[in-house]
Amino acid sequence: MNRAATIALAPFAALYSAAVKARSSGYENRFLKTHRVAAPVISVGNITVGGTGKTPLVEWLGNHLAGRNRKVCILSRGYRRENAKQQIVVSDGEQILCDVAQSGDEAMMLAQSLLGKCAVVCDPDRVAAAAWAIDHLKSEVLLLDDGFQHRRLARDFDIVTIDATNPFGNDRLLPAGILREPVESLSRADGIVLTRTATDDAKLIERLQQVTNAPIFQSRTTIQQFRRLDTIGAVDEVSKVIQPLAAFCGIGNPRAFFDHLRAADFDVRHEVSFRDHHKYSQTDIDRLTEYAQAKGAQALVTTAKDSVKLQPFRFQLPCYVAQTDLEIFDATKLLELVGQAIDDKVN
Repeated sequence: MNRAATIALAPFAALYSAAVKARSSGYENRFLKTHRVAAPVISVGNITVGGTGKTPLVEWLGNHLAGRNRKVCILSRGYRRENAKQQIVVSDGEQILCDVAQSGDEAMMLAQSLLGKCAVVCDPDRVAAAAWAIDHLKSEVLLLDDGFQHRRLARDFDIVTIDATNPFGNDRLLPAGILREPVESLSRADGIVLTRTATDDAKLIERLQQVTNAPIFQSRTTIQQFRRLDTIGAVDEVSKVIQPLAAFCGIGNPRAFFDHLRAADFDVRHEVSFRDHHKYSQTDIDRLTEYAQAKGAQALVTTAKDSVKLQPFRFQLPCYVAQTDLEIFDATKLLELVGQAIDDKVN
């Protein structure tokens, strides 16, 4: 955001800041009620808009908790879905029960990737969704997706993801900056996960340690394998992917996706980024293909989040879906902290 826009939006940011402070004070002084439920609640959220790698962490936690024989349910708002005020059971853990228009892209991606492991429920009222999952799905652990600002539902462990490549933007609140809350709000967190980390994160870690005592974990995302969009489950070795490629996506941080591809030594001839949660049309696909071919690309590649919305369309070029892997440094410690919070609640 340029300086002129920042200055012009400063009054609106001041109003937003006042509202954030009033709401925070309401919860801290118990004018606003926090609801506890019978099952442990693990929240994953952020303090900025845009992609911070939050959803991959939810998937990572879901995999690990389900692997420890926990019945896990992910609670999501289901951003930009149809009938957004309606509760939708995306997956009961064993089968998909709706389509992507009803669930939204992120919730459907989680439901598909964690099928057989975790249930997924969309509801703007997370308290009601939590109670429903406990009663009807017998959920033993609840994963609250994008939950840092959703303080009505009490949580037993609060994780915040921060993009190390752009942690706080210009340090201003919305709409003059990208912060949903002041950086000092991180004092509420029980754990910080830095995503897209590099070797020079010392200054960021030092700043974080001035506002929170929460342990800080570094992580990185890499592309491990691909699958064809027109296949289910089967994956291709990287060496079998047709190149050169044209990459496209509609996610919060498209540059990170394009950089991951190049870091994996793929020949990316063309990049197209759509708005986050973009709803694709056949015209979009046809134009993508035209531009890709003009640049010499022989195939398309996109993200798992985008792939759940692309099944109805015709592709004139092979389309691959990049399968990513989240590596958390000292993951054992993070899982121990989460496990302890769960055990403390249960016992």
